[in-house]
Amino acid sequence: MTDLFSQSELPEGQTLMTTLSRRHDFALIFDVTNGNPNGDPDAGNLPRLDPETNHGLVSDVSLKRKIRNYVELARTGAAGHHIYVQEGAILNEKHRQAYIALRPDDPKAQKDAKLNPRDDAEALRLRDFMCKNFFDVRTFGAVMSTGINCGQVKGPVQMTFASSVEPILPVEISITRMAATNEAEKKQRAEGDDTDERRDNRTMGRKHIVPYGLYVAHGFISAKFAERTGFGQADLDLLFESLVSMFEHDRSAARGEMASRKLIVFRHENPLGNAPAHRLFERVRVGRRVDGEFREIDARLDNLPPARRFSDYAVEIDRENLPAGVEVLELL
Repeated sequence: MTDLFSQSELPEGQTLMTTLSRRHDFALIFDVTNGNPNGDPDAGNLPRLDPETNHGLVSDVSLKRKIRNYVELARTGAAGHHIYVQEGAILNEKHRQAYIALRPDDPKAQKDAKLNPRDDAEALRLRDFMCKNFFDVRTFGAVMSTGINCGQVKGPVQMTFASSVEPILPVEISITRMAATNEAEKKQRAEGDDTDERRDNRTMGRKHIVPYGLYVAHGFISAKFAERTGFGQADLDLLFESLVSMFEHDRSAARGEMASRKLIVFRHENPLGNAPAHRLFERVRVGRRVDGEFREIDARLDNLPPARRFSDYAVEIDRENLPAGVEVLELL
């Protein structure tokens, strides 16, 4: 972390970029084919489900992880785009960088296990240091009061769980292999002794997949909270770029094929907003495509074969009589 901004490089009160002056709400529509979009560790890594409706779920934490990973790839080493929540990272050491920048001559900042701001003014400067240097802190916020205390930040960008538009039916698949683990196992197989299942390691385990699922997540971007963290227009552009492209860099055998299909943004003229978000999201309708026509998803579709591709669905946006001061942007 030697390339973080020092206090002299970013004078007090100076921000990385112009902050937002408009509120934004967005709907992200994405799908999965033959993969597990978000396993539940409490259920043997089964795809997350709403137990009452069997609609699939993808947590907001999972989506934000993908955004962080994309930003780290796209802006590696760039000033102001470090990632705070990383695998294996020691968060207190990242907090310590803020104290070292603010107290360059204080030996305690280099080695003490617990540090606290001396007053409210220093607490604000510590928080600003973290926001200016870490993209995910100024975007999503963070609790940074673990031992080495840099306070708390409420981020301007918040996301919901994604939910599938129809119930899903996860499929359990057994995975086998032909290679032996060691010489003893190879000899055992050559001799034909495969009666002991514990030593017959041809079956590696099981994986769970969703044959196909279309998911919708909602997001909210507060211009007022953006003012506090320094989240600016360039950050917003990078966030939308991440939402469009993040699945392209999250490939794995477990994930299957995942892709962002639609990114619909409602932009308000007023920083506090011109309409309730839920009213705007109601204008985005996802239905089944039947003989080229839009059909609402309900019990009348039960006789149709299950959807297995995005073209089995239709997405409509009601643009009529939009609230004054709200415009719709289709970024994908």
